[in-house]
Amino acid sequence: MKQNLTQKIIAAHLVEGDMTPGREVAIRIDQTLTQDATGTMAYLQWEAIGLPRVKTELSVSYVDHNTLQMGFRNPDDHRYLRSVAAKYGIVFSPPGTGICHQLHLENFAVPGKTLIGSDSHTPTAGGIGSLAMGAGGLSVALAMAGEPYTITMPKVFKIRLEGELTGHASAKDVILHLLGVLTVKGGVGAVMEYCGPGVATLSVPERATITNMGAELGATTSVFPSDEQTRAFLALMGREADFSPLAADEGAEYDREIVIDLSALAPLAARPHMPDLVVPVAELDGLTVDQVAIGSCTNSSYSDLQAVAQVLDGEHIAPNTDLLLSPGSKQVLKMLMAEGLLDKILDAGGRLLECSCGPCIGMGGSPVSAGVSVRTFNRNFEGRSGTQDAKVYLVSPQTAANVALRGKFSKPSTWGKAPRKPVLPKKTPSLKKLFVFPPKDGSKVEILRGPNIAPLSKFAALPGSIKAQVALKVGDDITTDHILPAGAQITALRSNIPAISEYVFSRVDADFVARIKKLGGGVILGGENYGQGSSREHAALGPRHLGVAAVIVKSLARIHRANLVNFGILPLLLKDKADYEALALGESLTIPAGKLTPGGTIEIVTGSGRRVAVTNDLTAKELGIIQAGGLLNAVRSRS
Repeated sequence: MKQNLTQKIIAAHLVEGDMTPGREVAIRIDQTLTQDATGTMAYLQWEAIGLPRVKTELSVSYVDHNTLQMGFRNPDDHRYLRSVAAKYGIVFSPPGTGICHQLHLENFAVPGKTLIGSDSHTPTAGGIGSLAMGAGGLSVALAMAGEPYTITMPKVFKIRLEGELTGHASAKDVILHLLGVLTVKGGVGAVMEYCGPGVATLSVPERATITNMGAELGATTSVFPSDEQTRAFLALMGREADFSPLAADEGAEYDREIVIDLSALAPLAARPHMPDLVVPVAELDGLTVDQVAIGSCTNSSYSDLQAVAQVLDGEHIAPNTDLLLSPGSKQVLKMLMAEGLLDKILDAGGRLLECSCGPCIGMGGSPVSAGVSVRTFNRNFEGRSGTQDAKVYLVSPQTAANVALRGKFSKPSTWGKAPRKPVLPKKTPSLKKLFVFPPKDGSKVEILRGPNIAPLSKFAALPGSIKAQVALKVGDDITTDHILPAGAQITALRSNIPAISEYVFSRVDADFVARIKKLGGGVILGGENYGQGSSREHAALGPRHLGVAAVIVKSLARIHRANLVNFGILPLLLKDKADYEALALGESLTIPAGKLTPGGTIEIVTGSGRRVAVTNDLTAKELGIIQAGGLLNAVRSRS
């Protein structure tokens, strides 16, 4: 049977299950990655499993999110992560080395390997031909223990690229275009698999931009074939031995095909406050911009910043605009310095920040009050920048540089000659010596914990009947940033669930935490695509700690749904979506949880006696996890 690339990689790693879309499959995981904002909790969960050594081919612990050392909390977490890595056989990437996805692409990602990471933008490695997926930290911990990773077998969308990018268009415009076509819900349950003659015109860094931001489609992941561009990139990284050619079989079948003519693309921008609100940059002509930020795991490669340097060469940014630059890794920074490109950006008025996520997660670099910020990032959710009333636009590096020069959006037709296509240098510096590789025997390594690292919460099994009130009612496209915000103050509490839970829904309803505590628990009512965005499992852990027993929604985002299951929160789907309007904040509900069956329907009874039908898309295994009170409870019960 002819297979597409996604099917080939899954088949090669299949442990159990039926590879029919919609069925459950369990696959072997070769590599894992964590970052510090999610990693501390992931490794606390790993320790709870009780194994002496990780069982993956490679696991890497990156520090790239909470690098602001405001007090002891973040440094203590980093010390904990370093000691855990040494003890259990994990590679450690110290703060300042770079962003996990950029570093993994440069140093560790391998065509045909499976990778899960406790960060939703792990699909970046799909640019090199890895099947790379974002997951909750507990799923990553279990993969490190040798457990297969269970997913719903995805559909596969064929994204056929034709032609070649021209003028001021770039790889960022490819994924912005696709977001405009599919929306932030359009990729749910699917893999975006790229093919066609246009693929050969894109370098690995360009492909990685596209697969990275594929997360905003809600997709399971995105993947490119491994070809001569891949070989060239790996050779440049000193890793040509990791190359193997990979492609779909000729005539392989797909569930949907979308054709994109690269030569027809023009610079695009996503308007506030969603990545799919895409318009041509020309339509924003004249809009004054207060800040430009270039970087993030989407657009911080050498190729991206080389293009920025070309635009800014010999120029100076507008006096009303602040320009921030976050290189993706020290390798990128060293290459820019060696080629004299960093000087061009700094001389134009740019500010150099650390090689980290930084402003993308509200960790510094916040815009002015009610300011307009133009960013090369992947998300522009309300308040994510650290300034609640800021208006954030997402663009390519070339567009960002041109906006910084003028202090406003302008028509690309006025930008003059486009920068030449970025070319990777013939030689690159290696960063391998900056990674801390674990000793062969870590049994004598002491785990170092700071006072902010709280023990894991213990959760009770699912009762036969849930009696609770609707503690919060929210609309469509609620993101994990809405549920548990990012930013310097809050992310420093990621290793302390009781403390961070005080901020659950704080930017949506300031009274939520006090209300649900008074109620002694409750239910969340939501709309479509509930839980989209970041993989942060804290958006499930925090509500679970506060006593959220169930979420009742129209539809769920993939990773958040998995996190709800992992921590024993019941995800229920309204059978008739019109019932969403009929249910109100404060309404009393009785949920006959003991009558649940996988994929079955039950009736919730309201305080007034009204009956509301809800269904679920749980497998028998997932329902068993929820009934046990979460995945850790279920794993412990097996041992």
